[in-house]
Amino acid sequence: MADVTTTPAPPTPPSAASASKDAGSTSLTRRQAYERGRRRRSVVVATVSTVVVVGALVVLVPRAPRWDRVRQSFFDGDIFVDSFPRLLSAFWLDVQIFLWSTPLIFVLSLMVAIARNSRSPALFPVRAFAVVYTDVFRGIPVILTIFLIGFGVPGLFDSRAWSNPLIWGTVALVLSYSAYVSEVFRAGIESVHESQRAAARSLGMSANQTMAAVVLPQAMRRVVPPLMNSLVSLQKDVALISLIGPVEILRQAGIDKAKFANFTPYVAAAVIFLALTIPCTRLADWALARQRRRTGATTIA
Repeated sequence: MADVTTTPAPPTPPSAASASKDAGSTSLTRRQAYERGRRRRSVVVATVSTVVVVGALVVLVPRAPRWDRVRQSFFDGDIFVDSFPRLLSAFWLDVQIFLWSTPLIFVLSLMVAIARNSRSPALFPVRAFAVVYTDVFRGIPVILTIFLIGFGVPGLFDSRAWSNPLIWGTVALVLSYSAYVSEVFRAGIESVHESQRAAARSLGMSANQTMAAVVLPQAMRRVVPPLMNSLVSLQKDVALISLIGPVEILRQAGIDKAKFANFTPYVAAAVIFLALTIPCTRLADWALARQRRRTGATTIA
């Protein structure tokens, strides 16, 4: 009987082997392919529905019986162009108030949150004060706080140097928003599992060291999205300081409205606010989506 010999298969070239390996590594799982298909479907549905709604508004609104009067009162192009530079210049004061208020709010709200999470019996008066502070300033509307502090506190001083509305308007904003932001920080601190504290204390760390080195770093990462939403709200509420005197964008819009007997300056002011708040809102959404991906959560349609 003749011997049967087998010929070995030729070796696979290195380039072909690496190519097949890369193709295998980039292939999607069934779950990933399903989620990609759902996302594409959602984008298509959202695009179509948006086009339908916007098209309906473009077609139906101009057909309203008194649209001409509304367009003349709110969307006068000449008045918009005339008032826009003055409003933009006045908006810089809003930005300045926002910039010096934000770090003050951050520091005060963090102190209040830490005070409310303190566990020492000797610090009970501090915890009680923090609770009363958050209850009071979260219960009073921001605009009322600005009126009370902006008009009431300067009456305690004889010198006119202490009657600057920018100072007391900033104080009112800081007190009001610190009460809200402190609850954001407190929720982040309480979301850290108790085992993290126990592990740190078992290593010989003190309560303060545990809070500073273990709890707060984890809490800060978790509260970034809601914290950014609070900052977006703060940027809008800065305009309320105009009620006690400063000529910022809202007050300037009122001056131009009285000058032209037209509401278009208010629309121009709204456009300026939107130009700043919409990018900040999208940034907050990106931070929230990034946190969801980091924690392994998935979006279910």
